[in-house]
Amino acid sequence: MRVTDAMLSFPSLVLALSLAAVLGAGLNNAMIAIGLVYTPTFIRLVRGEVLAQREREYVEAARSSGISHWRIMLFHILPNAWAPIMVQATLSVAGAILAEASLSFLGLGTQPPTPSWGAMLSEGQGYLTQAPWMSIWPGVFIFLAVMSINVFGDAVRDMLDPKLK
Repeated sequence: MRVTDAMLSFPSLVLALSLAAVLGAGLNNAMIAIGLVYTPTFIRLVRGEVLAQREREYVEAARSSGISHWRIMLFHILPNAWAPIMVQATLSVAGAILAEASLSFLGLGTQPPTPSWGAMLSEGQGYLTQAPWMSIWPGVFIFLAVMSINVFGDAVRDMLDPKLK
């Protein structure tokens, strides 16, 4: 958990930039950098949820009835910890889209001829006075993608939250 805490102490985009610079430009290296940056969030969330669920009465009842630890974990703890993990997953997907666009904008992500909204923004930056739509449309689609994923995450949270039912 100390390595996780150390990774969480840095801003995610700065850490992704550092990792992408060390690994080199390219889509695979950007995916590795973004994946490594977002992993500690899931580690902390899953650990916290498992520790919280472990102390609940239904886990104590299952433990006292002689159910194995694996069965308790798979059939009791994991299903009840699933909702926050799904919400964090949707938020992380939106953050990963922004991180990839940022890395591509700075030249450390997807390289031409592979299309990327960040690379399109970077390319259109030189033509803002003559052809502003070269930067407007990739920015609009980044915004729409991130916003729609966040709205989807809210819907998933509402659907999986037992207190709202």
